[in-house]
Amino acid sequence: MKKGSNNDDKRFKIANREALIGVVLVIINFLWWYGFGYGLGSGDVENYEYVFGLPAWFFYSCILGTIAMMVLVTVTVKYFFTDVPFGEDEGDK
Repeated sequence: MKKGSNNDDKRFKIANREALIGVVLVIINFLWWYGFGYGLGSGDVENYEYVFGLPAWFFYSCILGTIAMMVLVTVTVKYFFTDVPFGEDEGDK
């Protein structure tokens, strides 16, 4: 690598921004899962509602949550992530 700080390399700024986006996506996923899983699933089993034969809390937290996160991650990667070269000389361009 050339002389100077790694902080001067724009690849590090891009990587940090994308890492923060990844952390936000994980937090969103956890809140979705926890909210539906424990919000709808904390009652008596006799009072559960069912969606496609599954308890509503499971359907919304695990099935729908997984699909929603796949869509959210796909959109995020497509529109907010940047293709970054890994070669030493390419980072200074």
